[in-house]
This record gives sequence, C-alpha cells and structure tokens, in this order.
Amino acid sequence: MAEILRMNEVRKSFGSLQALDGVTFGVNEKEVHILIGPNGSGKTTLINVISGFYKPDSGTVTMASKDITALPAHKLYAMGITRTFQIPSLFPKLTVMENVLVAAKGNPGETFTHSILKSSWIKQETEETERAYAVLQLLGLDTMWDRQANTLSGGQMKLLELARALMSEAKVVLLDEPISGVNPTLAHEIFGRILKLRDELGVTFLIVEHRLEIALSYVDAVTAMALGKVVAAGKPELVMADPKVIEAYLGA
Repeated sequence: MAEILRMNEVRKSFGSLQALDGVTFGVNEKEVHILIGPNGSGKTTLINVISGFYKPDSGTVTMASKDITALPAHKLYAMGITRTFQIPSLFPKLTVMENVLVAAKGNPGETFTHSILKSSWIKQETEETERAYAVLQLLGLDTMWDRQANTLSGGQMKLLELARALMSEAKVVLLDEPISGVNPTLAHEIFGRILKLRDELGVTFLIVEHRLEIALSYVDAVTAMALGKVVAAGKPELVMADPKVIEAYLGA
C-alpha cells in the first residue's frame, strides 16, 4: 500500500522543552493509524505541526511525496488534509446540515457577483446539499439534520466534526481524541464509522487517542511516542508487546 503521509526527523521545541525530537514514521493510504503515548509525549504537538498550526524547527512533512512542511493550515485544507479537535469546534447556533455545508469548497453563491444571480449557483448548492445529506447518512446523523449543533451530545458533536471534514473532500483526516468523554457504546460506534469511511471513501486517518481498550481493535497501525520520540511503530499487537512501549506508556 502506498504511503500518503511521512514525517522525517521532525523537531519542535518551546523554549527549553523539546516537544518533538526527531520524529520519523509514515502513514499508508486508506489506513487507520493511531498515535499513542503518555501525556506530554508530543502527540498533539505533532498533529499541530502536520496540520499547519505549528511550524517545525527542523525536519520535513510530506504528503504523497510532496513537501508540505510549514504550509499554512488553509493551504493544507485545500490539498485534502483536515483535522478535528478534542473539544469540538462547531457553529453552535447553526443546524447540523448548515455546519456540514460550510465546509463545501468553491460555492459560487458566496461571491458578491454571483450571489444576486440565483441561476448561477442554485444547481451546485442543491448538489452540495444532497452530498451533505449523504455524508450525514454515513455517520448516522441524517435524522438530526435540522437540529441546532448545540443540542447534540458530546459524541454526536464529534461525529458532526468528522462529517464536516468529509464534506471538505479530505484525503487525510487528523483526529485528536475522537472518543474522549464519550460513553463506550457511542465510542465503538464512532470507530465503526471511521472504518466504514476508510472502506467506502478511501479516507486515511491519523488519530490521537488514549482509550486503547476501545481503539486498538479498530486500527491498522500504531505509532508509540514518549518524550517527543517515536519508540515503536507497526501492527498493534507488536507495538503493544514492545518493552519500550510497556515501560513508557503502560508504566510497567
């Protein structure tokens, strides 16, 4: 399987704190890849570097062999890299459908010159609405399309953020703790939906998650970090049996 994302010797420090110390690993296309490690190991810092929120001090990030190091977030978004946050960042007063539609790219009705000419954008807007509804169906949110986002449960909000990412036609989705604070039943449903999106849409996922008792049964590959370094990477069963992971992550 072809590699879609690669980090090579990525370093990032904040004053005397070395948050990332030569991080190197790859993520394959159509893979659900999880980043694990204790608090402070550098996982979220790495997601911030990949997604353009932080500029690395050194090293490179490539997508499909193209150097994307330090590109701003909006350019990465246009290329097909998007992310969600541990605390969902939604438009609370907009409906579920409206939250998804804001992620659609290139809507001509948003430009001043076209906005007064309904015939120039109504067809595309109808198509985008149909696509948004299909995305909501994939995530089990279609019956909630007209509800305000702030009326959803925490887990449903996380699914809505994922729906918005898919509406942007993302190739790579970075998820920061998608099941944090979510009850076990919905947590399993979220990961089940992630697998469905991988299989049906070919989306690649790089996920930071601490709830390994749930997540590990759904992922294709694991990268373990500690103190800003990669200590192991590979198949879940091999990584979790690695003595360095047991020492750093499980504290045994």
